[in-house]
Parts: sequence; C-alpha cells; structure tokens
Amino acid sequence: MENQEPTREEINSLTGATVLEFGANWCGYCQAAQSAIHAELTLFPNIRHIKIEDGKGRRLGRSFHVKLWPTLIFMKEGVELKRLVREIDAEELRLGLALITAEAS
Repeated sequence: MENQEPTREEINSLTGATVLEFGANWCGYCQAAQSAIHAELTLFPNIRHIKIEDGKGRRLGRSFHVKLWPTLIFMKEGVELKRLVREIDAEELRLGLALITAEAS
C-alpha cells in the first residue's frame, strides 16, 4: 500500500487500463483473494494495479461507494467498466481484465 492514496481526480485522469483494489490488510476476504488477484494480473502485465487501504473516513473509497472488501474496480481511460465485490472469482477477474484491455471496435 502506498503512503498517500491518489485523489479521485487523479484516478479519473488515468490513461490506459487500471484496476483499483479497495481493502484492508487485516480483512480475511481480502487476504483470501490475493492469490487469485496476483495470478490473473501476471497474465496482464500492462494493467496498472493500485491497492488502496480503505476504511472509515477514507474519501476515495466513499467516492466510489465501496461498502464491502475487497472491491475491485476495472477502469479504462478513467471510466469504470466493471466491479467485483467481496468473493473474487478467478474467471470473473479474468473477464474484467480482458474487458479493460480490449481494443475498441
């Protein structure tokens, strides 16, 4: 986790494919999801992955209406295209990663 979380404006201005991962180090669901998240992200090395420590009073999580952890938000050019919440399924994760890396037709 980085020392300073990005602002919503910084997130919205990101270019390319990004996955935001909201959670907490002590969260059992977050810990359980880590192996699937890391395994799938290795298949998509060009995707930016930003882990955000969430909790009470954390504005970025509230601005994305995060209520449960982990919450993965799949973004392309600063726009949310897909969201996975709580129990992270490897296949759904792969579909989200493919979605944000797909070329527009």
